[in-house]
Amino acid sequence: MSNLGNVIGGYKATLNNPNVSEQAKQNAQRAIDELQDSYEAESGANETTKNTGNVIGGHKANLKNPNTSEEAKEHSKEVLEELEAAD
Repeated sequence: MSNLGNVIGGYKATLNNPNVSEQAKQNAQRAIDELQDSYEAESGANETTKNTGNVIGGHKANLKNPNTSEEAKEHSKEVLEELEAAD
């Protein structure tokens, strides 16, 4: 089985590559969105074990990213609401 962290890293590199088409970037973002939960489960990482400030920043950026799926944006909204309620 491949290392999901490396796979996700490859997709993230695609997003930042100026020589990659917008369609490829959209496909990479969808793949990241789909793989992220599996990676967190496999690695034992989740929002509660990470730096909360980084988590909040990442989810806010996700909401503004035009390449992010609506499902991923909804997940980010839910996480931000949960974190806000916990304060």
